[in-house]
Amino acid sequence: MISKESNPPMKPFTGRLAAAALCLALAACGGKQQPQPASGSAEAPAGPVKDTRPELERRRDAACGQLGPKLAQCAVEDSRLMLASGKITQKQYDEATKPDVVRALAEDWRKKCRQGYMSSRQVRVLEVCHREERECGPLEACLTNLKPDTK
Repeated sequence: MISKESNPPMKPFTGRLAAAALCLALAACGGKQQPQPASGSAEAPAGPVKDTRPELERRRDAACGQLGPKLAQCAVEDSRLMLASGKITQKQYDEATKPDVVRALAEDWRKKCRQGYMSSRQVRVLEVCHREERECGPLEACLTNLKPDTK
């Protein structure tokens, strides 16, 4: 990844992702998990492990998983605009938009989204923003509603 110290003009590139990085993650179930068969037992192996997390966590993780790749593409779009305006060089753009870097940005979003508590209102914001906003600017504006309630 590009370090911020070596490329100071790249701060806006990661700024959108950082601003949106309040929550995210898709529940990672790596296929069926089979219990060890009991020796001499005629019992059939149990089915896949049931997700016992609360509904709110499952919804949060699903929404986060859907938004991660979109936000990473928005960061690529930001880089393209910065390149066109001369704020970064072609080399910086090429480094910042490598597929590995874009995947890492999406995964970073997922990890950050998984951390900590998120209210049902915030989960709903993730779901609505993903469903309603197709363009990066409006999506970013929508995600500003993730800020915790301050009552």
